[in-house]
Amino acid sequence: MALPPDACSLIVKYVSDSKTTLVSLCTVSRQFKVAAERSLYHTLQLKGHAFTITVCELLARTPRLAPLVVALSIHGQDGDSDETSSEDGSDTSEAYWDALAGALRRTTRLHLLNFYFGGGGQMEKASILIDCTFQLRAFHCDLAWDEHLQSFLATQSRLSDLYLADFQSLAIAPSVTTSTFLPKLSILECTFSEAAVALVPDRPVCRVKTCFTHSRLDEKRTELQIIVASLRQSKRRIRALDIADSSYDASFSLEVLAKVTGDATLCAELRYIGTLVLPVDGQQRLEFYGYLMRLPQLRCIEIDVSDWDPPPTHAGAMRALTHEMRLYCPTVTSVVFVYDFERHLVRVEGHLAVYDEDATTDGIWREI
Repeated sequence: MALPPDACSLIVKYVSDSKTTLVSLCTVSRQFKVAAERSLYHTLQLKGHAFTITVCELLARTPRLAPLVVALSIHGQDGDSDETSSEDGSDTSEAYWDALAGALRRTTRLHLLNFYFGGGGQMEKASILIDCTFQLRAFHCDLAWDEHLQSFLATQSRLSDLYLADFQSLAIAPSVTTSTFLPKLSILECTFSEAAVALVPDRPVCRVKTCFTHSRLDEKRTELQIIVASLRQSKRRIRALDIADSSYDASFSLEVLAKVTGDATLCAELRYIGTLVLPVDGQQRLEFYGYLMRLPQLRCIEIDVSDWDPPPTHAGAMRALTHEMRLYCPTVTSVVFVYDFERHLVRVEGHLAVYDEDATTDGIWREI
């Protein structure tokens, strides 16, 4: 006697954390096999050269399974891995990319796609996206920007969350500056400010994380003006803004704050801002807080305290600075302290500032 479909789904959901149990359920009955396979293939994390090839080849030759994949993350092999070569010494990297391309063409219902390829530099392999028909909602891309990547992104009319490790505006159609290119984009993280300048205007972007490309002060000032001008052209008001810098400086942070808060419309709904240097000098710090008072919706700020001596990384010191900041900006409920690239989070609970030593801070700008 067959169980009701809802009963099978509940059982599968209960054991979904155990891949071994899900595989066993596939052998119980056809009814359980359908429900268990849907859970098994919904989210795939592929690591290791050989394992990635095996799974991708399975998806490419099994039309029944490939459409079950909704979220796919590819973690690139280490540069010193022996897996990239076969036993006879021949290079197998082409087999790796061919397998990926075959699987991507079959996963027609993919909503989330992540390419994680570390080790410095981007791989010029966006050709694996040719002939893909899925419509993504989120895309983390460590691939080098080329005509294949630009052409692929031009087809993504539902993509709202995008990370780019590389960018260049190529003179091919369609242009990245047209409003029909990524029309639903709302969250943008990019390592080049040029990407933000090109992709924010005329789109509903409300959360931006980027970096200053230049290091010279005069060039950064010009770059800042261009970034702010592009933010003003978003179809939605900015809620989160994080601009990293290769060399953090208190004076330039004040210039950034002055520029951002100088436009009441731009800062009206800003809830997160970073990364800014908290001045050691008392007069500069008062000026810093004065600019923050122009942000009526500010909930979280990320501040760099690497210039402080002694460093205020003790829980008591961070709580004291949080309370000091709230004297001028009482809407702030979270402060991220950065010291030599280590991050510490202090949350406000009631009237208390609480140091959360287990907190992860990377995604706050996306959520707050």
